[in-house]
Parts: sequence; C-alpha cells; structure tokens
Amino acid sequence: MTLAGHIENGRIVVDPAVALPEGAKVRIEVLADNADAESEAAIPTLYERLRNVVGKVKDMPADASINHDHYLYGHPKQ
Repeated sequence: MTLAGHIENGRIVVDPAVALPEGAKVRIEVLADNADAESEAAIPTLYERLRNVVGKVKDMPADASINHDHYLYGHPKQ
C-alpha cells in the first residue's frame, strides 16, 4: 500500500487520513521537489568527470585490474 502525505508542524500527516493498526511498520520516503531533482541532475557522473582519461592507457596486462598492487607496488600477484 502506498500513501501520500505532508509534514505539518514537524509531524507526518497522511492524505487522506488512514487508520493503521498500532505498531504497524511503515517506510517513509522523502520525495524531492523539482529544485532538488534539478540540482541532482546537475551533478556530473563519474564517467563525465573522468571521460578525458578513459581509454588513454594502452598495452596494459589483461590482469591489471586484479593485480594492480603487483604492477604498482610489487606485491605478490593474486
């Protein structure tokens, strides 16, 4: 069941009022208003921030992602 509501005097008010049993478990999700959604959309993704370096390294070993500590610091391979 999904219910809508609002905050009134610091308390959650369900629209329209619904009688729930005492001790009923509920989950509350704060919905972003348009200003919040627009500001989140303005945050660049990790790819957008790193796209100028993606794909620049050539001739890496096939296991470089697994054994990066070996190639960087000389640790034993995994």
